[in-house]
Amino acid sequence: MLIIYNPMAGRRRRRHLAAALRALRAAGIALELAETTGPGDATLIARAAVARGLRLVVAAGGDGTLAEVAAGLNGSDAALGLLPLGTANVFAHELGLPIAPEGAAGVLLQGRTAPVFPGMAEAAQGTRLFMQMVGAGFDAAVVHGLDAGWKRRFGKLAYVAESARRMTRYGFAPFEITLDGGAPMTARSVIISKGRFYAGRFRALPGASPLAPGFSVLSFRHGGVLTAMAAGAALPLHQLHRLPGATLYRAAEVALRATGVPLQADGDAAGSLPIRVTDARHPIRFILP
Repeated sequence: MLIIYNPMAGRRRRRHLAAALRALRAAGIALELAETTGPGDATLIARAAVARGLRLVVAAGGDGTLAEVAAGLNGSDAALGLLPLGTANVFAHELGLPIAPEGAAGVLLQGRTAPVFPGMAEAAQGTRLFMQMVGAGFDAAVVHGLDAGWKRRFGKLAYVAESARRMTRYGFAPFEITLDGGAPMTARSVIISKGRFYAGRFRALPGASPLAPGFSVLSFRHGGVLTAMAAGAALPLHQLHRLPGATLYRAAEVALRATGVPLQADGDAAGSLPIRVTDARHPIRFILP
């Protein structure tokens, strides 16, 4: 079992990783550890592991690390596991994975797999695999402006603070959204998701599942400070999709067209629009509880 992790993670996350490793070793599992040194490393390490015949690769980190490892396994028969060590751990919550390190290690030991369907976001900056979601507009502006040190130190509170700071600075520029080649519509923010959850365990896109192809798309026609404040209040009540001007769609292909509107993928900055979003050509075998 190869475990890929970021050695720059905070102290609490290192403790959680150590606890998971102890549980795996106590069960007699031979472990190989690989450290990342920068963005994209996890993909290269996972791809090299597939090339030498490894059958199980584990991402120890958050949603961004998971997506990088999945990109390295994309198109192979290797199984993907997760030790959730991130800030939000949205994908872990989506599939009911334990957050506690011993519980997450127990899931890896049982080895039950099911196909999950990643998304592919094709942008001018390149094509990027994502496991949970991509967002364009205000939430992406927050991600782009977030200080990595503050994120490690304060976790979700850092996102709250950056959201408040961005509300009066972001312009909420309109952009074009097209679903399955249909008529263009106008939006000011969009979430394209494989799953129900957003920013942790908040249900924002009911009915979505990463165990099925296609996407749930939550489009917001309105922008501005008041809309952003209303979204912040609706999110913990699981009512984001019920905001005035919000519409929930289902689509197999999504195109967003504009220039300069920021984009995030699985909680990491991912350049800017335009993008085209489709399913990856092949599902990935994921270890489930």
